[in-house]
Amino acid sequence: MKSIQRRLSLGLVGVLLLVGLVLAQTSLWLFDLGLRRYLADGLRSEAELLLSALVRGPGGIQLDEQRLNPAHQAPYSGRYFLIDLGEETWRSRSLWDAELALPSGKGLAEGLLTGPGGQQLLAWRGDYRRFGRNVKIVVAQDYTPLLESFRRVQWIGIGLGAGALLLILALQRLTVRRALRPLEDVRQQIAQLQEGQRNELDTLVPLELEPLVGQVNHLLAHTEDTLRRSRNALGNLGHALKTPLAVLVSLEHRDELRDHADLRATLAEQLDQIQQRLARELGRARLAGEALPGAHFDCDSELPTLFNTLSLIHGSELDLDWDVQPGLRLPWDREDLLELLGNLLDNACKWAETQVLLGIARTTEGYRLCIDDDGPGIPEVHRHAVLERGTRLDEQVAGHGLGLGIVRDIVEAWGGSLRLDASPLGGLRVLVDLPAPRR
Repeated sequence: MKSIQRRLSLGLVGVLLLVGLVLAQTSLWLFDLGLRRYLADGLRSEAELLLSALVRGPGGIQLDEQRLNPAHQAPYSGRYFLIDLGEETWRSRSLWDAELALPSGKGLAEGLLTGPGGQQLLAWRGDYRRFGRNVKIVVAQDYTPLLESFRRVQWIGIGLGAGALLLILALQRLTVRRALRPLEDVRQQIAQLQEGQRNELDTLVPLELEPLVGQVNHLLAHTEDTLRRSRNALGNLGHALKTPLAVLVSLEHRDELRDHADLRATLAEQLDQIQQRLARELGRARLAGEALPGAHFDCDSELPTLFNTLSLIHGSELDLDWDVQPGLRLPWDREDLLELLGNLLDNACKWAETQVLLGIARTTEGYRLCIDDDGPGIPEVHRHAVLERGTRLDEQVAGHGLGLGIVRDIVEAWGGSLRLDASPLGGLRVLVDLPAPRR
């Protein structure tokens, strides 16, 4: 799709060219018409002068050459006349051997006549009566120099018009850029929203942008409120289930179930899974915190808070550390990354003996996340099965509630890969490779 700048430029060029051509042609036509009428007055005066040069002589009417314009004597001078007395015709010497056509009507001839040497002649005809005889006088003037002047004026006008057009386009481009600068400011603010550097767009914008900015801010507030209510609802649900779960756990130890060992074991196992799942979901809600929709993950500001929360949940006896380049920002949604890292680190903390290490580094294709712990790890024969869709580790190896479903979904949505390996610390290493997103 063409840019607004290009559309406005093409429209302006088209309008200016059309208006400029119409004005230029109209101006030249009016100037030419006025000049011809002005020259016609001079030609009429010259015809009247020729009429007065007709005198009586011994042989009848004669032409007094002393009264003629000297230009009429020089060959092809550009000033010509023709006097028609019916039986007798006089031609100016300037015509030499060329002929001068007699216009059909009186006054200024329509169009230009062809003269000697290809000259374009402006002709005027007058019909008179002299000494009892009808006299037709045609005077003509070479109009070619004026036509050449018109052409020069046209080319000069085209050059000046082109220069003016370029100047107008430059000014228009500058004006449009200044007019569209608020849109660029809004775009930068939206990018800052994605980076998590602001909560809403500035409302001090031109009148035309106020509805757009208002709708975006309303959408942001609605989205953040929806996320907050969802987290609160999750927390309320978790706390509301704690009491019924406590009652069920107490019922597990009632005397009526002593004779039903299988039933009691099944009930205990299911209640334990419910408690673990509930604790895990509440933990993720705590780890996510107050996330701004679309905010990117700033490692310097997010990791200390995340690890402090993990220390509060799992105790301060664990050595929690990270190895991340200062100032590194991950170009994905902050809440999703907190979900991903919180899940992996939370599980690493559950099974670690003394140490958990997080490493984040840039690669040639994107980013690599590495979580190591010194826990019991996962046997190699079970690692591939854990990562298969629909397979959970707690169905393969008793006691390992890793729960990689959410992590796997996030990584796949970003086009990345998830791999389990043995950690140099002695436990499990989780490797997440994420390609850099396209902008």
